[in-house]
Amino acid sequence: MSPTPLLAPHTLRALAARYRTGTPLSCAPVTYGLLNRGYRVAATGGTFFLKHHLDADPADPAPLERRHRAIASLEAAGLPAVPPVAARDGRTVSVVGGRCFALHPWVEGRHLDGLALTEAQSRRLGALLGTVHTRLQQVLPAQREATAPEAGSASVDPAATHALIDGLLTRIHRRGRRRDGFDELAEYRLRERRRLLHRYADARPAAVPAAGWVHGDFHPLNLIYGAARPRSHRRGGEPLAIVDWDRLAVQPRAEEAVRGAAIFFLRPDGSLDLRKVRAYARAYRHASTAPPPELSAAVHRVWWERLNDFWMLRWRYERHDSRPDPQFAPASALVVWWTRRYAAVHAAFCD
Repeated sequence: MSPTPLLAPHTLRALAARYRTGTPLSCAPVTYGLLNRGYRVAATGGTFFLKHHLDADPADPAPLERRHRAIASLEAAGLPAVPPVAARDGRTVSVVGGRCFALHPWVEGRHLDGLALTEAQSRRLGALLGTVHTRLQQVLPAQREATAPEAGSASVDPAATHALIDGLLTRIHRRGRRRDGFDELAEYRLRERRRLLHRYADARPAAVPAAGWVHGDFHPLNLIYGAARPRSHRRGGEPLAIVDWDRLAVQPRAEEAVRGAAIFFLRPDGSLDLRKVRAYARAYRHASTAPPPELSAAVHRVWWERLNDFWMLRWRYERHDSRPDPQFAPASALVVWWTRRYAAVHAAFCD
């Protein structure tokens, strides 16, 4: 996937005609994000975020519209969700040129990773996610929209991972004289991971049934914080919006809590800030009523998932897309650190 291209003027005009937003004045691509394309649209009626849903089916936008109704229900329940603007026909998905678009109010704010959060903010982050999981069960039907079984963390087959490692090493070797520092690090981590997989082959967790609705992609770029303000302003430095609900699905909910922490509280050296993880996890357990055994099992499953995961290298060497490259060094170091400090990580989530 290439970086977000400019939106064709005729597409922007066609979309503007469908909404009561006034005349568009400017349209600029939003540079972050990997799975969809986004644009900041300024119009005489306000500023908006226009999202091009690459994976949505133009012939059947109903699943996307169901997600939009869920977002609206969460907002009505008092959560910082931002549902899309309804078009003149009342629909929240506009199909133009065989592509699906949704228009959201623009939320002015900033993205903060866990290193920028205080311990108190980390606690509130965990409580927010726990509340999201609780509210999702209340506003969504108990329908079977789970991810496919083979996508679950426990189902990852180490034999398939060994084959993937071999394939990635072959691609790296074919680069020959074009090899660079990233290639050297990738080869080192692949060989290191293969040794870990041999050592912990018997640690594969048991599969578990999907346990509830989750956001599906809870990380810093999908959470918008308000600008820092004096303490007298309640919204200063607090979450204003949870965005990008494209992966809303039924999954083991505690796994999302663990994955989120492993992204928010990841340090550049590949370690986790366990003090903040503990504050976050305790608040999550309280808000979601998830018992420690549920978190315990999730910690093990997500560790196993990370042990077998090479999506960043697959993007680089199979898809020739280097955008995730900056994430690779700390993310690949994390699983090694996590393995060595397994008991401490487990305690941070469960004690």
